[in-house]
Amino acid sequence: MSKTALTDKFSTAGARIGEYCGAETALSFADSRAEFQALRTGCAVYDLGWRSKIIASGTDRVRWLNGMITNNIRDLQPGHGNYSFVLTPQGHIQGDLYAYNRGDYLMLGTERFQTAALLERLKKYIIMDKVELEDISARLTSIGVQGPKSREVMSRAGFNAPEVEPMQVADFEWDGMGLSITRMANSNFQTYEFWVSADNAAAVWDALVSAGATPAGMDALELFRIAAGVPRYGLDIRDRDLPQETAQEQALNFTKGCYIGQEIVERIRARGAVHRTLSGFVIDGGTPQPGTRISFNGKEVGQVTSSLRVPGGERVLALGIIRREAATPGTQVQVGELPATVSSLPFPEANS
Repeated sequence: MSKTALTDKFSTAGARIGEYCGAETALSFADSRAEFQALRTGCAVYDLGWRSKIIASGTDRVRWLNGMITNNIRDLQPGHGNYSFVLTPQGHIQGDLYAYNRGDYLMLGTERFQTAALLERLKKYIIMDKVELEDISARLTSIGVQGPKSREVMSRAGFNAPEVEPMQVADFEWDGMGLSITRMANSNFQTYEFWVSADNAAAVWDALVSAGATPAGMDALELFRIAAGVPRYGLDIRDRDLPQETAQEQALNFTKGCYIGQEIVERIRARGAVHRTLSGFVIDGGTPQPGTRISFNGKEVGQVTSSLRVPGGERVLALGIIRREAATPGTQVQVGELPATVSSLPFPEANS
């Protein structure tokens, strides 16, 4: 299993190390409860080296990728990106990725555990196209900064980074090194991502921590992810799911033209709805395992996909795919043997 550029630094500092999305990194530094609070109400810094960086180059890169994924790459302006699914011809999700137009190349990003399979699938469709794909994750890594005090901490650390909108990327310099900054797609949160050379990652991390950012591990980040209602491929998004069942409409474009799986996506749109959708659940009692059945009026209507207990409290938050007739917020359901309530997303725990 690969390490991130910061794993050895974290290990030396006494962080608890483990696997997250296909790479070793810090699961917690000291107190996951405090780390979670910093993500919500302060400023937290966290490792994003478990996300890969892939360059797509060549004169056919835009046309080719536009035919591979669900979102519109053809009309993506330089310095902007979007989120997409990769589908089978039958419309089932085989992975997800972010794609940014960087002018003379495209920058793709996904989790490390997806990278090999996605590259294999994408390369299979490079026939006569002038396209090259290169995984540069060993050279370029990412660091996340999140929370309502993020800009204040970044400024105190000397990062005079330009303001960016969600899914916009901009380049700047700090302490003689080149960096890029972007914001993640959900505009409800102050979530920034720095792209930095692997050799310079430790310096950027130290500067942010010295300026007041709280180091956060993946345990806290995973809880925030669930609280924010952000599904993960391989957990909440499965390879048997159809795009509209995930409630991630931002991954779909209906005017871009043909792509693999488009016929099924269009058929679902014409039909008006799918029978299942991603929902949130507040559970009383224990923490159910992924795959635990959800019942409504004595009938199985779905399964839990992710769940975690809120630090210091009794509330258990979960995500799951459930049939639409039971998906109205406030509906009482059973998760295994536990009573639960369907909730809108994001959960209140995600907000400061």
